[in-house]
Amino acid sequence: MTVITEAELREMWQGGRGTIAPLPRDARFTPSAKDFINQWGITITFEDEIAPPPPTSTEPAAGAPAWDKPGAFPVQLTGDVPVCSVCGQPLAHKPPHLSQVDAGHFAPKTSPRFLFRGKMDTLHAQALLATAQARRYNFPELAAQLDSLAAYCREITSAEYHGRTVSPLTLGGKTEADIHDVTHHPQKYLGIEHVVPNATDHEMLLVLNLLRAQSREAELTAVHTFTDADGQPTRPDLIQALNRFSSAIYYLELLFVAGKFPWQAPGM
Repeated sequence: MTVITEAELREMWQGGRGTIAPLPRDARFTPSAKDFINQWGITITFEDEIAPPPPTSTEPAAGAPAWDKPGAFPVQLTGDVPVCSVCGQPLAHKPPHLSQVDAGHFAPKTSPRFLFRGKMDTLHAQALLATAQARRYNFPELAAQLDSLAAYCREITSAEYHGRTVSPLTLGGKTEADIHDVTHHPQKYLGIEHVVPNATDHEMLLVLNLLRAQSREAELTAVHTFTDADGQPTRPDLIQALNRFSSAIYYLELLFVAGKFPWQAPGM
């Protein structure tokens, strides 16, 4: 059961339009939330009262980079049976203490590459959650940008697994260089100072800041995972991709504070 408080209703009801985004069917309201609804004559709708969205395509939108598309499962694998990276023997069935490190090899789950993938799984999950929260708070343009960043998490993970170079990050038509410039000179481009979130800020900004922090964790894990005994990076593309990902999140934080993501009333 989902319990909705008055504070949550006030947060969702920005602009005083008298409507709230569809809520879960099992939603229940605290007494003060009920009073708030009655006081302002707010119409409450539930998720199963609206038509389900059309199925999403697994292809990128027109003009979008090849990686910017919904995730798909299962992954289709072809070729020879993978071998154990320790004993070199082919393994038709994976033992519980091993996992597939690439298309041709199983490796012990203690491999640092699996720690890196765990961090990427968490980062991807948080990007998806941030996308959903942006939609909940009725910031559709921000949600679209976050959806692209979730797709870029999948691109990084795919490139690591297949041993290929990560594609460059683009976001809303901006290149990595564009994003770097804005994040280093926000006063010049957006008329605001650097953002330092605090507990009184909009929850959406705090969600973005958490996503940025987790991207930094993933970047540091990549550095530890893909650095050789001489201190040289073996996958500089992965490390750079996560560094650029962190910059992209901060870029969204700056745009949010600068008012570049207008709130949109439900149903518009």
